[in-house]
Amino acid sequence: MRKVAIIGAGSIVFCKTLMLDIMATNGLEDTTFALMAPSERNISKVNDFANRVIRENGLPTEVYTTTNSREALKGADYVISTFQVGGVKAFEYDWKIPKKFGVDQCIGDTLGPGGIFRALRSIPVILDLAKDMEELCPKALLLNYVNPMAMVCWALGETKVKFVGLCHGVQTTLDLISGYVGVPKEEIDYICAGINHMAWFLKLERNGQDLYPILKDKFEQPEYYVNEKVRGEVLRQFGYFMTESTGHLSEYVPWFRKNQKSLDIYCDEPDFGGESGAYYKWCAHVADKYSQKDVLSDEPTKLPPRSVEYGSYIIEAIEKRKPFKFNGNIRNDGMITNLPNDCCAEGPIYADENGLHKTIVGDLPPQCAALNMTNINVQRLAVLAAKNGDPEAVVQACAMDPLTGAVLNLNEIREMVSEMLEAEKQWLPQFEGKTIRKTPLIHIPKNVQRAKVPVDPALAIIHRFGKLAE
Repeated sequence: MRKVAIIGAGSIVFCKTLMLDIMATNGLEDTTFALMAPSERNISKVNDFANRVIRENGLPTEVYTTTNSREALKGADYVISTFQVGGVKAFEYDWKIPKKFGVDQCIGDTLGPGGIFRALRSIPVILDLAKDMEELCPKALLLNYVNPMAMVCWALGETKVKFVGLCHGVQTTLDLISGYVGVPKEEIDYICAGINHMAWFLKLERNGQDLYPILKDKFEQPEYYVNEKVRGEVLRQFGYFMTESTGHLSEYVPWFRKNQKSLDIYCDEPDFGGESGAYYKWCAHVADKYSQKDVLSDEPTKLPPRSVEYGSYIIEAIEKRKPFKFNGNIRNDGMITNLPNDCCAEGPIYADENGLHKTIVGDLPPQCAALNMTNINVQRLAVLAAKNGDPEAVVQACAMDPLTGAVLNLNEIREMVSEMLEAEKQWLPQFEGKTIRKTPLIHIPKNVQRAKVPVDPALAIIHRFGKLAE
C-alpha cells in the first residue's frame, strides 16, 4: 500500500477533504494515511471519521494517528503539509497589532505583516520537515498547502526534497471568468503564471478566439465591476486578470487599503471582499465551533465527488499513469524568465508516472512582472529572516511591503515589528535573545546649524544636481 503522511492533520475540514478525495479516486483506495499533529485532540476526530467512511464504503484504506512527525514520515510515498504554527492565537496577533498601527489587513496570510510573521513561524518547521524527509523518505513527493505559499516554497526550493505548492486560486478564478464571459470552463484554453496569489491569466481563448475583450467589457459595466472592484481595477490598469479576490489582492499592492477613502471605495464588499480581519474572524469562529463539538460526528460517510483540490489528481497521475495538468508553485529556475531564478513561481505543471514537469512560460508582460517583483522583494527578505533569525531583516521585509510602506514610516514599522516579535516569541525560537535596534527620531532644535563638512566643490555640484557644471 502507498503511504500518505499528513503533517498538520489537526486542520479538520481540510484534512478530511484531502483524505476523501484520495479514497474516492479509483485505484487509490488502498492507501495508508498517517495523520500527524502535535496533539491527539483533533486528529483523533479525523481518525474516527475516516474509519467510519472506510467501514461504510468497504474500502481497503488504513489510517493511524501519531504526534511524532518522524513516525508519520517513515517510508511515506507522499507527504502533505497543512499545519499552522501558532494557530488562531498567533493569527490574532498578525492582524490586531498591525491594525493598531494603521495597517489594515483583510486576510493576512500571504504578504503584509501577517504573511511575513506567518512565514517566520512556518519556515523553520517546514525546513525541519524537509530534513527529516531527506532521511526517512527521500523519494517522497511533498504536497505543500502551508501559507504563505510563496515564502514557504522558496525555502523548500533550497532543500533536496521533491515538492510542489498547491493552491486553488486558479480553479476558482477560472469558474469566475467562465461566468463572466459565458463560456463553460472546460472550453477555455488558458495559461496562468506569476507568483502564488498574484498569477496572471496570460491567455484566455475558446477555439482560438480571444476572450479578453469580452472580460474587459464586462468590467466596464457597474453590475460586474462591483463584484470584484480591486481585481477589476487591476485588470483595467494592468491589462490582465489575476488569480486572487479583492480581499486578498487589496493587501498585496499599495493602492486600495492605505486610507479610509480607498477602503470605502474599493473594499466595501461583504465577507472576504475587504472587511478588516475578515479571515481571522472566520477562523476564530470556526475554531470555537470545533472546540465545542465534534463536527465530524454528523458528517455523512458516503464518499462524495472529489473536490477542486489538486492533491488527489497529482497522486493519481503518478500512480495510475493518468497525466494531469495543473498550476503549481515551485522554484522558478527559468520557468518565468523575467522573474528571479531562486524565487517561488507559479505556473503550468504536468504530472505523470515520471513525476512533475514544469512548463517554460517565458517572459511575463513587463507590468505584470514588475508588480510580482514588489512582492518577491518582500518574500526574499522574509525567508532570510526566518532562516537566520535576524530581526533587522524582519523590519526590512515589512518596510518593503507595499501596503505597510504606504501607511507607515520606517520608525513606525520598527515599533510594530518589535511589538509583534515580543507577542509571538513563543513561536519564534530563532529570534530568542535578539532584539531590534532602537532608532528614535533625531530631534532637531530650531535654528540648528548644518554641520560643515569639507567637500570638493565639483563633487558638491554633482551631489546636488547630478552633473558637472558647464
